[in-house]
Amino acid sequence: MTEDKKIFTTPKVRRFARELGANVSLIKGTERKGRITEEDVKKFISNQLKEPKNIEEDSQPLDKIKNEYNHSDFGEVEIKEVPRVKRIAAPHLVNSWKNIPHVTHHDEADITEMEEFRSSLTDSFTGERKKITPLAFVIKALVSSLIKFPTFNSSIEDIDKGKMTIKKYYHIGIAVDTPHGLMVPKLRNANNKNISLISKELKEISEKCRNLKIDKKEFFGGSMTVTSLGGIGGSFFTPIINYPEVAILGIGRSSKKNVYYEDKYQTRIMLPLSLSYDHRIIDGAEAARFCNELKENLGKDF
Repeated sequence: MTEDKKIFTTPKVRRFARELGANVSLIKGTERKGRITEEDVKKFISNQLKEPKNIEEDSQPLDKIKNEYNHSDFGEVEIKEVPRVKRIAAPHLVNSWKNIPHVTHHDEADITEMEEFRSSLTDSFTGERKKITPLAFVIKALVSSLIKFPTFNSSIEDIDKGKMTIKKYYHIGIAVDTPHGLMVPKLRNANNKNISLISKELKEISEKCRNLKIDKKEFFGGSMTVTSLGGIGGSFFTPIINYPEVAILGIGRSSKKNVYYEDKYQTRIMLPLSLSYDHRIIDGAEAARFCNELKENLGKDF
């Protein structure tokens, strides 16, 4: 606070510096008593742009932009506590978004046959229809795709040393919506499980998260994460990669569309896919091939 009082400038210049992301405490004023002018701010910004920055300096937290007015200046407000899970997740999300160059590839998968098969499943003892979540089929197809494209099942914490870690396990992260906030536990060894077991474990894991009975270790050691909005709505979006993974698959709500299939227009069930990936290790062509493989896997091997 004492340093701020020694800065001589006008509110207009302070606002000008703030809009440009400049810290006025670092600017040397040229007017009487070191008063800072707009020209001083422009000169400071110009010099900053000319100076080479190393990665470590650039990764330092930026000064928060302060609001000129309080929210309460415009009407009644209520201050509430942010849920603990969201407070814990916030720095991880910021770290991922700031340090991973995200690219999102959007596509649609034809799941008509998959849905027909899912609807036909019945219990061999009771004859009643089995309720298997579509997410179980997505996970099964995703694992097959990861086996063919191992780069998507990697981590690159040591990329500056020219190293990448290829995982030989298939632990799929599942984004679970809970009253406490979003949690991402892992479904372990998904490659060794059939559709029914995957569906059963998905329910168990989700319940543990909602009841806060999940072990902390279950949030770590993933291959790739799946986040689904299909039960709520929406089509395409940009999911944030769950560091230190290098990709995340977003699933939207499926819908019936009139598409050209087998030499004629037909009504098919299409599933929106949003694949965010780390562009440092995965390029666009590889992401497109991965999605093509995923789409093919969603149409077979049930």
